[in-house]
Amino acid sequence: MNLNDYAQLFCFLILLLSLSYLFGLYIFKVANKEKTILSFLLKPVEGLIYKLAGVDEQEEQTWVKYTFSIILFGFMGFLLTYFLLRFQNIFPLNPQNFPNLPSDLAFNTSVSFLTNTNWQSYGGESTMSYFSQMVALTPHNFLSGATGISVLFAIIRGLTQEKKEGLGNFWVDLTRVCLYILLPLSFILAIFYISQGIIQNFLPYTAIKTMEGIQQTIAQGPAASQIAIKMLGTNGGGFFNANAAHPFENPTALVNFVQIFSAVFISSSLVFTFGKWAKHMKHAFSIWITMALLFVIGVLVISHYEYLGNPLFTDKLHLSSSFNMEGKETRFGIFASSLFTNMTTSLSLGASNAAHSSLMPISGLVTLVNMQLNEVIFGGVGSGLYSMILVVIIAVFIAGLMVGRTPEYLGKKIESFEIKLVMLPLIGVCVSVLILLAIASVNSGAVATVGNPGSHGFSEMLYAYTSTAQNNGSSFASLNTNTPFWNYSTSIAMIIGRYINLIPMLALAGYMAK
Repeated sequence: MNLNDYAQLFCFLILLLSLSYLFGLYIFKVANKEKTILSFLLKPVEGLIYKLAGVDEQEEQTWVKYTFSIILFGFMGFLLTYFLLRFQNIFPLNPQNFPNLPSDLAFNTSVSFLTNTNWQSYGGESTMSYFSQMVALTPHNFLSGATGISVLFAIIRGLTQEKKEGLGNFWVDLTRVCLYILLPLSFILAIFYISQGIIQNFLPYTAIKTMEGIQQTIAQGPAASQIAIKMLGTNGGGFFNANAAHPFENPTALVNFVQIFSAVFISSSLVFTFGKWAKHMKHAFSIWITMALLFVIGVLVISHYEYLGNPLFTDKLHLSSSFNMEGKETRFGIFASSLFTNMTTSLSLGASNAAHSSLMPISGLVTLVNMQLNEVIFGGVGSGLYSMILVVIIAVFIAGLMVGRTPEYLGKKIESFEIKLVMLPLIGVCVSVLILLAIASVNSGAVATVGNPGSHGFSEMLYAYTSTAQNNGSSFASLNTNTPFWNYSTSIAMIIGRYINLIPMLALAGYMAK
């Protein structure tokens, strides 16, 4: 790494800390229905939504009813998305006349966007119509992210309030998160991205002839609006197959930096929302610093080994370094690609501006470890912080037993029942990954789609199930997962990864509130 790289990392962290603190206080007001700078504009819209949907704004839901609302809402969203993808060719805004998606791919894609994973077994520009991108997929980018933040609100209420049955109202939380947080930020980012060269149109694909005389098709589409929320809501699903490496999705170094920042911003801000809510800002800073340290370690390790390059080339050519630029865009270079790679696997994001399969072995290991830490390095919007709270509760319990005191967290006793609840996500996700990986390893059809047979091929399969079970969505890219086996098995991993974290944590919040 050089001085410019260190300066960029330092500026990123200082900017993130300062703006996250301020925005975290704003999110606190949104969560508690306090007046905000946008209330005069959005309060009438919010009231109209409640009226049309038949929602009682004052109703307090128990953890069971809150959870049921989430599952019901998700199931209906899944059915609608599946229907739109299965019958894509009957809807408008399909200038390329793309056919309907096969049942297994439609199922996988619907589950993927529902669970905030955005795992893509397809190429966007060769599979999805503009209508499918805008109506079937983009709404999930808002709603799945808003669901994660809403769950965090409910969990914080359970941890901080006393002798109450209710954890808030899911429908109110969901509406306010979308209206006051995700939509305004997405609008601002979309305008900025358009000004920087990200396309936003409904034109048919353009066919041109290159200087070599080869016919080439240039994909078009309403990309900027989807890219804004894909990063902001830690979704990650690319409008194009090359994702953030595509010049229409990520054209400049400035856009690359803004995309990295916007992806981490809300997850970082929620830490200070938690501190304000719990009236314990020092605790929030300790959580943020822990997350930031893990994040910085990952960036430094990946950058070091990507700058070092392949030692076989280095020794053969008698160089001090060979730089590993394979799979990277020259407009970003080593450090910006490493920062993006570490960011996307620290969050449950999955977007990529470089080929993860081309990383050096230790760099690839870091991306796996980032995901296998269960989203505790900032993580997805909402889900990252409640995953960290889960780890904190376990640490508090162990520390309390070591010193012979009754373990407490935020004034609430932590006993065996609570520990059993928080252990479910940790054990459940690990077991699901191992079982699915074992089945895939002995399935001839699954192994046949591995692009690099051997030890790296096994890593591709491990990466795929880790990524889907942790609702990340990135891949090593040389594994062809668009087959019935992979589409259905990764769907199982995504469902387990989403709900085996979410439900026990809501149950914990419900019991601790009482």
